[in-house]
Amino acid sequence: MSDSPVIDTVVFDVGNVLLRWDPRLLLRKLLPDEDAVAHFFAEVCPQSWNERHDAGLPWAEGVAEAVGRHPELADVIQAYRSRWLETLDGAIESSVTLLKALKAADVPVYAITNYSTEKWTESQPHFPFLESFDGAVVSAHEGVIKPDPRIYQILFDRYGVDPARAVFIDDSPRNIAASEALGMRAVLFTEGIDLPEALRAAGLRSW
Repeated sequence: MSDSPVIDTVVFDVGNVLLRWDPRLLLRKLLPDEDAVAHFFAEVCPQSWNERHDAGLPWAEGVAEAVGRHPELADVIQAYRSRWLETLDGAIESSVTLLKALKAADVPVYAITNYSTEKWTESQPHFPFLESFDGAVVSAHEGVIKPDPRIYQILFDRYGVDPARAVFIDDSPRNIAASEALGMRAVLFTEGIDLPEALRAAGLRSW
């Protein structure tokens, strides 16, 4: 560690690091039981469908495609778009507190997030800290999602972030692995983690 560059930049994921996201919260209000919810996410609007929006597909197109496959669930699919904010279960306050402390100490803070353009715009007024980053790379704006190395490179190039001096926080092991392959240090986030201590252990200078 003593031969490694000092870490002076923090890069956050958003979903399930700063904001709790669980689409089942909404679907349980719209469908009769857990089997129906599981079927919806397995067959109607699976993760691959969601990732297409994160990569830039407009929600209107994604909804129309899903309704075409499952017209019997048209109301539910349309509600998944119109009531999407109900998939968010509030901020993870310990992470937001840390973000604010880093900002107050003039530590550069950035975000790389898989998020649709439409939902990012909807989320910002409800969670003002989403506008506090020194820069944010939103997947749908760029047409590329984590863990594709290109999305990390966009951060490095656009904001002059040196990967050897940055630590990345994400809840996905594959996204962590991608960041480490590009020379970043990383912290795998789980709720309950002592995130300030984890950042110090990764080499972040005191703040």
